[in-house]
Amino acid sequence: MKMTLCLLALALTMATSPAAAAPSNEPAMPAIAQDIVSAGKLRAQSQRLAKLWLQAGLGIQAGTATGQLARGTAQFDAALAHLKPYATQPTTRRDYARVAELWLEYRIVLALPYNDSNMQTVGYLADDLMLATGRLATRIESEAEGGSGRLLDLSMRQNMLAQRLARLYLLAQAGDRSSGRLVDIDQARKEFATAMRELNDARENTPASREALNLAAMQWMFFDRAISEMKKGNAADSRPQHVATASERITEVLDAVSQQYASDAGNLRFVAAPANTRRN
Repeated sequence: MKMTLCLLALALTMATSPAAAAPSNEPAMPAIAQDIVSAGKLRAQSQRLAKLWLQAGLGIQAGTATGQLARGTAQFDAALAHLKPYATQPTTRRDYARVAELWLEYRIVLALPYNDSNMQTVGYLADDLMLATGRLATRIESEAEGGSGRLLDLSMRQNMLAQRLARLYLLAQAGDRSSGRLVDIDQARKEFATAMRELNDARENTPASREALNLAAMQWMFFDRAISEMKKGNAADSRPQHVATASERITEVLDAVSQQYASDAGNLRFVAAPANTRRN
């Protein structure tokens, strides 16, 4: 069994090699900002890949979700490879090793068929990887001078929260409407809304970052409305499709917010501010 999993992992690595990725046209940004972005992508993908796996298994735009899952896997590989230097640094090598270890297991189960047992395994690994990538992101952010990485990291974490929220919603659609699951959904919504207010109120914002935040706020309004109406209607309506679509759109606009903060990092020195205590 172990030999089979190893061979499967090797095949998946070859199939989703980051070497095939197209050259990036993103504007230049400071090296530490690039690293924070890569760490943030790992954290967001920990939830997004589980969401896409669920989406495909539930038959919600399954073909699109399957393609996005394959591309997301390649993006995780690329971001992890970009952060490879942190595998040898004393302050980050343990966190990096943990992320790499969990990723090896996670990418294997993401290739397994949808059923209740595999759904539980995907969920456990998604949460473990979320925490591990969060610790790595925090370590990397702490190396940014003068708190310059705070808003960038927070904006990247918003992407993870949006994907987590969509994933929790799909778990409810799959039949888990326990009080604990509903509490998780409500907590994720509140965390996202609180962080959006913090980003909007930040005095470090530039006109460009404020414009990007305004677009993100509008997309959040549509996304949150779809989530909040979960208890209305029945499972046969179109709301799951709306959540699936909105969760990808909000990823695009939040990526634009993070990209703007990363670009701003090269042009100004963010003023350090007390960091909020965050779970991951």
